[in-house]
Amino acid sequence: MPANPDPRQPWPQGHALPARFFDRDARLLARELLGKVIRHKVAEHWLSARIIETEAYYLSEKGSHASLGYTHKRRALFMDGGHIYMYYARGGDSLNFSAQGPGNAVLIKSAYPWQDGRSGADSLAQMQVNNPDTRGAPRSLERLCAGQTLLCKALGLNVPDWDAQPFDEQRLFVEDIGEQPQQIVQCARLGIPHGRDEHLPYRFVDAAFARHCTRNPLRRGQRAGQDFHLLTPQDEHR
Repeated sequence: MPANPDPRQPWPQGHALPARFFDRDARLLARELLGKVIRHKVAEHWLSARIIETEAYYLSEKGSHASLGYTHKRRALFMDGGHIYMYYARGGDSLNFSAQGPGNAVLIKSAYPWQDGRSGADSLAQMQVNNPDTRGAPRSLERLCAGQTLLCKALGLNVPDWDAQPFDEQRLFVEDIGEQPQQIVQCARLGIPHGRDEHLPYRFVDAAFARHCTRNPLRRGQRAGQDFHLLTPQDEHR
């Protein structure tokens, strides 16, 4: 235990990311968030998932919500880095974090359940209760958070509770647990309509978890250098 633990942390050895972490370029933030763990407290359980897939969005490009202009619903996108923007997509909730600059943000596209001393078997079981499969049975770990709405359902995150809110280190935050991808896949984002900058390579995936994200960017038929690029965390963002 540290000699002088930070009283703002939810436990003495916690490493919740400060707001200044999010005050950076959206593409850089999207990459830096890979390997970090989202923690959400529901009742007595900390539900946790490691971020494995993100997408960056900018005010200046047509694929972003912010490009449609400021509204009260989109206000979080125009707040300082480190605010939560949530919206409904395909009948579920989606989680985004504001980045540096008005209108810029990162969508948390998918994650992988995380277990440790704070989030054990009981927490995982609660996530599976939150997000059963179509038959009502528990989803496998590989599919539990494999998509933006599945992630929010598993973690118990919803728009009315968290949209336009800052992080709360006693209820919802992102933690640096010291994990870092060995390789990062950079490719085009998913689901962007034709003519709305669908070609921009603003999607980032932890290569080790590529099979468990929304859609595997390394699947058969995808060509390195054309459909995707493999980066290391030390590479400058493209």
